[in-house]
Amino acid sequence: MGTDLMIEAVGLQKRYGDTQALAGVDFSVPAGTILGLLGPNGAGKTTAVRILTTLALPDGGRGAVAGIDVVRSPGEVRRHIGVAAQDATLDPLLTGRQNLVLVGELSDMGRAASRARAEELLDQFELTDAADRVLKGYSGGMRRRLDLAASLTTRPPVLFLDEPTTGLDPTSRQRVWQAIRELLEDGVTVLLTTQYLEEADALAHRIVVVDHGRVIADGTPLELKEASRSARLEVTLSTPHPGAVAALAPLVAGAVRVGEDGRRLSAGVDMASGLATAVVRALDAAGVLVDHIEVRQPSLDDVFFSLTGGHIEEEEEEAGFVDGSRHELEGAHA
Repeated sequence: MGTDLMIEAVGLQKRYGDTQALAGVDFSVPAGTILGLLGPNGAGKTTAVRILTTLALPDGGRGAVAGIDVVRSPGEVRRHIGVAAQDATLDPLLTGRQNLVLVGELSDMGRAASRARAEELLDQFELTDAADRVLKGYSGGMRRRLDLAASLTTRPPVLFLDEPTTGLDPTSRQRVWQAIRELLEDGVTVLLTTQYLEEADALAHRIVVVDHGRVIADGTPLELKEASRSARLEVTLSTPHPGAVAALAPLVAGAVRVGEDGRRLSAGVDMASGLATAVVRALDAAGVLVDHIEVRQPSLDDVFFSLTGGHIEEEEEEAGFVDGSRHELEGAHA
């Protein structure tokens, strides 16, 4: 396996009873980058994380972290990773400071080193003012930041974040995003699982889309958007015009949809430079007066729709199991 790849999955397979959680999944994460593992509940995201963090054995294929095989040398792998599970795994009856010190001591850092590291992390994640408050009094966003801090106690080079912002309000989500971005400055390699398309778009250098245990797309956010061919042309006419649809037809992909007022027209278009100019010229030649033209770039939701035929939020309730027992990620901070 390449030395510049900090995480690598090759043909991973895993079955839970009659459910094929992973059916031959391949992806890799170069050092110092973020990979977004995207898909609905039951797609296989957390199963992949559990295998790569040594909490589950694959039925087939292989995985490696920092060049270390996850099955052959699980103890060595654990010394190189941090894990922030979907659900906070810290003690709600301890203070934020006590939780971080405890994680350090359980990682054999020693009490003095654990206290010093806790102070650094509390400052880094803007939790110093709440350091001596009991965790059960923290807001959801503060809990997630503390959980993320705990996963970094031993300064691991590789971090696994399993849906780190699920259930957070927009402001808390943005603060967690900023904390994740800052990790890259320290050279940390991150695998991020998420159901939020905008989260993957905002954070990931590369995205792997998983559905029903299989990788259905792999590329940068821009590559996936361009491959979806799902940009849309939105035109607002000054007044309805019978020649507008015919003027647009040669420039678009598929049918032109006309709004009830006859003024708003939309159609799918291929990504191409100069498209807006061509549209203006075609409509002008047909004597059509235009108030507004917009070529809307595809979103990752458009990409997911083009790949699966459904929007990700519509598929979240699929597959009765949820990628195995999430609680087994507890205790994997170190």
